[in-house]
Amino acid sequence: MAMPEKNGSTIGYVARNLLLCLFVFTTVLFALSCYFVLRSTAHNRFLGSTFQSKSFVRDPGAKKDDCRCVEDEKRTAPLKVFMYDMDPEFHFGLLNWKPERKSVWPDVHKFIPPYPGGLNLQHSIEYWLTLDLLASEYPNGARPIAAKRVYNSTDADVIFVPFFSSLSYNRFSKVNPHQKTSRNKDLQGKLVAFLTAQEEWKRSGGRDHVVLAHHPNSMLDARNKLFPAMFILSDFGRYPPTVANVEKDVIAPYKHVIKTYENDTSGFDSRPILLYFQGAIYRKDGGFVRQELFYLLQDEKDVHFSFGSVRNGGINKASQGMHNSKFCLNIAGDTPSSNRLFDAIASHCVPVIISDDIELPFEDVIDYSEFSVFVRTSDALKDNFLVNLIRGITKEEWTRMWNRLKEVEKFYEFHFPSRVDDAVQMIWQAIARKVPGVKMRIHKSRRYSGSVSDAGKESRWLSLIPRSFW
Repeated sequence: MAMPEKNGSTIGYVARNLLLCLFVFTTVLFALSCYFVLRSTAHNRFLGSTFQSKSFVRDPGAKKDDCRCVEDEKRTAPLKVFMYDMDPEFHFGLLNWKPERKSVWPDVHKFIPPYPGGLNLQHSIEYWLTLDLLASEYPNGARPIAAKRVYNSTDADVIFVPFFSSLSYNRFSKVNPHQKTSRNKDLQGKLVAFLTAQEEWKRSGGRDHVVLAHHPNSMLDARNKLFPAMFILSDFGRYPPTVANVEKDVIAPYKHVIKTYENDTSGFDSRPILLYFQGAIYRKDGGFVRQELFYLLQDEKDVHFSFGSVRNGGINKASQGMHNSKFCLNIAGDTPSSNRLFDAIASHCVPVIISDDIELPFEDVIDYSEFSVFVRTSDALKDNFLVNLIRGITKEEWTRMWNRLKEVEKFYEFHFPSRVDDAVQMIWQAIARKVPGVKMRIHKSRRYSGSVSDAGKESRWLSLIPRSFW
């Protein structure tokens, strides 16, 4: 009878040992799994913090050297730009520059062809950007650059088209007696033929090309044929959304024509004019609001609202008037934008923007509400609404906006050579921010490229363009 008890005891002992071993084994496995999970999590956190430190976006409200623009460290390397070596008739030849030998570009270290003054300057961005690319080829020392010219188009982020379209419109849009068409129209025809024949255009369908058309009437004949490209514009007022829109194109500032207010020690009390406007009052299209406001404001004693032009010292008069005003009206004219906004910024005169359809330069990184007052057109046309709104802005509020104007004015100044965060570099940075979208559109266009020939691809792409555009 003792044997069964002994066997039962042995079996129980073995079972207990097995359970103990199983417990120890599972405990060790659990501890090891926790260790590796924690180690992996810590590693990922380290990678994440490293990535964020090397590719960060600073909030537009953060200050750094009085600059609140967004910075992305991935873009510290200059934008890589391939520029066509086009015949001078498209660019500096329009300034009567004659090339030496086989070169199509002036040596900008020795001579810079001058750009015509007056109102021509307000749409001169094509000139400044081209000069900046040419200067990027030379040793620049400590001068930071935002765009660098490259000579292999496959290495480039964008393809730059050096056609001075605004200058061409301003100077050569009239048909002379011995001509059938204007020189401006002829150049646009040549431009379309040149671009669409290039391998770079065929490779991307033109999507990575940068075309400058800052004057609202420039590129009138070519714009509908080059619409896949990225346009650099002053506004979208004369473009259908299928040709130009905020998703693919860049709004660039006008070059202001009045004098910059240097060493501005003025203040709220030393600017006697409450609200200032001087310019064309009777305009077509959306500019009807100007004449309506003129009738509403003409009897206000502290409001200056009068007709003005660049003639007879008009620019100097406007400079003096804006420098002595607290607020400056920027009202829609023939198109939503005007140079008056940038004249106001240069004068540290708080802009009052009455233009419902306006698009503003660099608004993805600059908060205009910090230094501007926006008023809907429907509200501005109500009796006493506008003057009561402006008079209700306190000295402290105005001073805050005035100080901010002095901080942001550098973003709208054009220089050669370009300077950190000046208008030239800000435009390049705006183009750079469009590059990921450009690449996505190009990649999408290639989804079914293996199923048709190159000729078939081009035919299919052209078939998608509404006939009205041609």
